[in-house]
Amino acid sequence: MKIIIAILGFVFLLFSYFQFNDPDPEIWVPVYSMAALACYMAHRELWPSWVFFIMAAVYVAGAIMQWPPAFEGVFFGELEMHSLNIELARESFGLGICALAMAFLGWRARVNPPTAI
Repeated sequence: MKIIIAILGFVFLLFSYFQFNDPDPEIWVPVYSMAALACYMAHRELWPSWVFFIMAAVYVAGAIMQWPPAFEGVFFGELEMHSLNIELARESFGLGICALAMAFLGWRARVNPPTAI
């Protein structure tokens, strides 16, 4: 189980790194960095389950708010034209991935609660 958490943390670090090339990295780097930090805290068993469940709820709310007004997919068309709806859909899916990961970490913390230090 700890290997899965470590892999998730590494994936979120990669997501965070890729956001430096985004037009608004000041938003997305912290979003994915917080998910990576949560994975670290879960790996070390330092946070209780409710923290992860709150994070999951915040990520779900963000994914809903980022959902595009008209879904056009997540890939560019044949002409490689950039669409705001495609960008919003990608951001929404990224937040959804974070939400699923946080729910998983919360479930794991509930099954295996952190021990007192």
